[in-house]
Amino acid sequence: MNDVRELLDRAAEGAGEPAFSAGAVYAKAARIRRRRRAAASAAVLAVVAAGAFTLPRTGGDEDPARTSVASAGPSASPTDPAPDKAERLAALLPADVGEIEEVSLLALIKNATPEQARTDYLGPLDGQYAFRKDGGVGYLLLTLMDREALERKTGRPADPAEDLCARIGQEPARTDCVREVLPDGRTLTTWRDSMDVEGDDSVRWGPELVGRLAQPDGSQFLVRSSTGFEGTGTQGPLLPEPPLSRQQIKELLTGPEVLPKG
Repeated sequence: MNDVRELLDRAAEGAGEPAFSAGAVYAKAARIRRRRRAAASAAVLAVVAAGAFTLPRTGGDEDPARTSVASAGPSASPTDPAPDKAERLAALLPADVGEIEEVSLLALIKNATPEQARTDYLGPLDGQYAFRKDGGVGYLLLTLMDREALERKTGRPADPAEDLCARIGQEPARTDCVREVLPDGRTLTTWRDSMDVEGDDSVRWGPELVGRLAQPDGSQFLVRSSTGFEGTGTQGPLLPEPPLSRQQIKELLTGPEVLPKG
């Protein structure tokens, strides 16, 4: 079973549980430094191609399939309401990635109710997001799993030093694996997944770029940058490329904004 189905199944198992409050407050100085760094990176990495999922926003009575829309831009002023998750994510990315909206794939594909679509989150930006650009719709999934959750999922002890690229030959749909040990000891692995697999879902997933950041404490970030899906619940045609590139995935996962407060 591929990771997309596993994530949807895991979310369904936790349906109805209280939502985790991810109201992390970011210091203004840190936001300014991050925006300046992102702007500089965008200029230097202009040749990098701009380029999927855990479940929707935590709580509320809004339509679980559509919760917020935002595009990259400046942060809210001190007198404006605090930005929502889609706006905070957009502020970390170049404007050319398109319009970003937080969604629930469980609601779109499985017709889940708002209560069924609720789930616990560890990271302040964990969730599923639609990326709309040039008429197409891709998706980004960002989720943080602690060591216990990861070991429950895999059925074996978490190993931060595991070489995920060594398993690529066993997964025909996965190619172009790159493993990078970061200076702080974390390990970032990215690969391409054609999603050319058989299943009983009523959807057909497009190719995606996957990123996993293993941390020394055994926790792990997972990012799926998907070109989208066709079939039940589709919101539009596939994007020609994943919404985020490898470099953009790396910058997102290694930034402080995705970490839980404290």
